[in-house]
Amino acid sequence: MVAKPYEWEHGAVLEDHTARKHKILREYSRQYTIVRCQLPQQTKFRLAIIDGFAGAGRYACGSPGSPIILIEELRSALEVINVGRAVQNLPLVDIECLFIFNDADPAAIELLKERCAPLLAEIKEEAARLHVACHYMTGPFESSYPAMKNLIAQGRYRNVLFNLDQCGYSKVEIETLADIMTATHSAEIFFTFSIEPLLAFLHKRDPLKLARQLRCVGVTNSDLKDIDVLMSHQGWLGAAEKLVFDQFATCARYVSPFSIHNPGGWRYWLIHFANSARARQVYNDILHDNSTSQAHFGRSGLNMLSYDPSEEGALYLFDMSGREAARAQLVEDIPRLITDCGDALGVREFYETIYNATAAHTDDIHTAIMVCEDLEVQTEAGGVRQKANTIDVRDTIRLKAQRTFFPMFLQPK
Repeated sequence: MVAKPYEWEHGAVLEDHTARKHKILREYSRQYTIVRCQLPQQTKFRLAIIDGFAGAGRYACGSPGSPIILIEELRSALEVINVGRAVQNLPLVDIECLFIFNDADPAAIELLKERCAPLLAEIKEEAARLHVACHYMTGPFESSYPAMKNLIAQGRYRNVLFNLDQCGYSKVEIETLADIMTATHSAEIFFTFSIEPLLAFLHKRDPLKLARQLRCVGVTNSDLKDIDVLMSHQGWLGAAEKLVFDQFATCARYVSPFSIHNPGGWRYWLIHFANSARARQVYNDILHDNSTSQAHFGRSGLNMLSYDPSEEGALYLFDMSGREAARAQLVEDIPRLITDCGDALGVREFYETIYNATAAHTDDIHTAIMVCEDLEVQTEAGGVRQKANTIDVRDTIRLKAQRTFFPMFLQPK
């Protein structure tokens, strides 16, 4: 299927799956800035935000596109940060941000310049602590990327956020995603694509491997010709998640392979790439705040992609029923993980271990730790935590001396 380009000059239609993506992008970009400005001694934060498929800024209905959303949320986040700091008598923060907006359509970029201009003028006039520079580019993303990389390097930006909302699948190379994520440790990517062209690409490159991966849910080579037939198979979403994760797992330390929950089926994927467990933690929590916007099929605790098609799977929509199931699964999974590591694991290392393998909310993970009879959380000073919401990254999760969990030693044959 060839993706139809947006007709920006005549008013592009805002589709449901795009509106869902925009809500997540809006809330995450806001929270991203707030989290990155938490140090009491901090007075400046510098970042670069790149929209590789920027469009013209507004849809036919008047709703803002991703470039305007990103500008609005940066300003809003800074206001929240500095109000909170003023209340605490902390020094205020200045933010320096380079926006790079690119689109293959020159007409779209000209419209975007016009629509961004009032926002940028307001910031210059009213937001003295927000310093914004906008750079507009025209061309296919892969052609523009070297110049983008140059601008980021010249400005010595270490905090980099890419939004790559392409039509189809083939407009961003996997090698480019990996390059973005290795250019700086503090890089993150939102990457959107349609599953249909990905399946066509995989079928052409390695049909035998693809057939083996999908055979577990009863999918044949002939089924690949019809996405609607694929989606009718029980467990298709679980199999597709594994395909997606396998395709992109080498690009970053943390890859979230969740499909956009769409009434028309599992056609679109919004993947978040990050190098830090904290970024993935914030992203998971944002998804739970937007329950039913994305979906996962399989296990709800740790090891989310270890779904066995011979067992009954479950659809996880990040809602309350999903969270209840996750908490029950986590109470079993977490002590098993600690046991596999010995008898103790630092909370920071625990996060780094689990967050590429769970869709769970932070609160559910902490609650499961506290209610588990075999575990306790010890502070740096040697005390024991009593409440889930007080768990800190400097704490240690320990197996209790008296526990119901039996030692798991390999028995000699």
